[in-house]
Amino acid sequence: MFKKILIANRGEIACRVAASARRLGVKTVAVYSDADAHAKHVMACDEAVHVGGSAPKDSYLQWQRIIDAAKATGAQAIHPGYGFLSENEDFAQACADAGLVFIGPPASAINAMGLKAESKRLMEAAGVPLVPGYHGADQSPELLKKEADRIGYPVLIKASAGGGGKGMRAVDQVEDFMAALESCKREAINSFGDAAVLVEKYVQRPRHIEIQVFGDTQGNVVYLFERDCSVQRRHQKVLEEAPAPGMTEALREQMGEAAVAAARAVGYVGAGTVEFIVEQPGGYDRPEDMKFYFMEMNTRLQVEHPVTEAITGLDLVEWQLLVASGEPLPLAQDELDIQGHAIEARICAENPDNNFLPATGTLSLYRKPAAASFEIDEVRIDDGVREGDAISPFYDSMIAKLIVWGSTREEALGKLDAALAQTHIVGVQTNVQFLRRVLATESFNQARLDTALIPREAEHLFNQDPIGVDMAVAAAVAQTVLAEREAESHDPFSRTDGFRSHGVASRRIDLEYAGQPVVAKLRYLDDGLELQVGDGARLPIAFTRQAGGVIDLRYAGQRQVVQVFRRGEANHIFGTLGAATILELDVLAHASVGASEGGRLTAPMPGKVVSIAVQAGDRVTKGQPLAVMEAMKMEHTIAAPQDGVVDEVLYAPGDQVTEGAELLRLGK
Repeated sequence: MFKKILIANRGEIACRVAASARRLGVKTVAVYSDADAHAKHVMACDEAVHVGGSAPKDSYLQWQRIIDAAKATGAQAIHPGYGFLSENEDFAQACADAGLVFIGPPASAINAMGLKAESKRLMEAAGVPLVPGYHGADQSPELLKKEADRIGYPVLIKASAGGGGKGMRAVDQVEDFMAALESCKREAINSFGDAAVLVEKYVQRPRHIEIQVFGDTQGNVVYLFERDCSVQRRHQKVLEEAPAPGMTEALREQMGEAAVAAARAVGYVGAGTVEFIVEQPGGYDRPEDMKFYFMEMNTRLQVEHPVTEAITGLDLVEWQLLVASGEPLPLAQDELDIQGHAIEARICAENPDNNFLPATGTLSLYRKPAAASFEIDEVRIDDGVREGDAISPFYDSMIAKLIVWGSTREEALGKLDAALAQTHIVGVQTNVQFLRRVLATESFNQARLDTALIPREAEHLFNQDPIGVDMAVAAAVAQTVLAEREAESHDPFSRTDGFRSHGVASRRIDLEYAGQPVVAKLRYLDDGLELQVGDGARLPIAFTRQAGGVIDLRYAGQRQVVQVFRRGEANHIFGTLGAATILELDVLAHASVGASEGGRLTAPMPGKVVSIAVQAGDRVTKGQPLAVMEAMKMEHTIAAPQDGVVDEVLYAPGDQVTEGAELLRLGK
């Protein structure tokens, strides 16, 4: 076994590799960019070396600097993780030339599987089933169209050097082929510098099922069963699970043996994944009719490897280190078996309702469910960030991977939804609630899986409001009142609960939900509270703070247990039904925006004038503090809505004013 390795990657995979290395007593060296100087993966390793600027091309793709760092620190091997240099044959060869072990396959295997067309020719020779198609060297548009006509529509045009959904077009009819081909070639050149394409049958109701393979330097190759990765957006995976639902033992063995044949065909060593497209001609309920075809081989550890670890009880990074150091595979094929079911959810900084647009920001709140380490029990979190870290535009949008294990798929589904409900992130948009909605769809629940699941279930997945305005307002009000109670002293004259010796106290709270203004009115009664949302009825509301900061909330015939995190004016609500954000506006501070018309500045709620900072004739600028009011035992500053001159001050310090009272007039 190695004494020290360098991890040529960042984020969660670098932390993941470091964890296994630490358990095995192997020292680790991190590399980092300018943006990652204080990143979690840097702290997870024993040593760290700076390798360049924030952009990957200036740091994590500078393989000569990485090799120099390994040699300078005395590392014996380099683990590439995934992405970046993990499938770069030149880097793998350079490591070997420098006397370093590349913890992955030989450069020749990376080369053989690097081009789709070449890999398919190799697979055909090895007897691995291929999607009917054309993978030849002749790239003339006329020949490609002729081959598409022979295959039969619909067909799929794919960039030979491509990946990640780039350079890919589905063509339904002959009339559209040439335009789609031109578009595909342009994208292929821009993305990969290679215009070569292949044309294949477009598989109907396709599932994306991949087989984890492992080889050693003694010629042993095994398969560690399958993963279903069919749930995708923009040809990128969203949820992965193992084993694949509906998989028969016969089909599992056929696909496993085909994957081993593929690995043997290129002399594969280490961890790899053979990806298959699986056709379901008999429908979702007839797995015995499924047909599988080779798609490509990923010559590295996959993002979704934890679900395989969960169902086999193995540490695949440990296997990588053992094999790379010359040890044989720890287990033979007949010693491997499947235990239970595991699902992985990729938590990403993105906006699903805006075509999954990547998001950036700072993790001002990052609360995770109780989880085990990479040695999974029931819930596992793989991440490379901490609360307070920035999600930058330089790297992948994935924040974390949430992995659960259950004795059955149904049990795993329940655990994953519960764990996602306990995942609270504020400061950057994420797909957490979208993932929960996917889990709740009939298609996913019933394992009616294919790569079109998300568009097929779009009605239930996008622009949803599981909490609703009434409960969102109730949660915000509960948080505000509870926070006031918790902050106040025992002096009865400083109470903020609406106590008065006679009459009924009421309170107006201005909010904004889903971009729309909402007015809530809270009434303090002798025997409790009443809340009115907008023009709705006055209804009893009750709430108590429970252990862990959660709120037991009852309103409008509903009971929910929620957590509310206040950041500025925003109340971020997380509950069993979903999450929402509602703004509680400081209407006095916002008076300059909405309450001012034609130079009038009015009090948006009853209160007392504490101070006036200007007098008639003073020139003021937009945003300048003009007055301070006290309302509900809190002081609020009112700012000028525009540049101008104070024409008249209508109240003095100490005056009580009613809602809507004109405080002063501004002229130009």
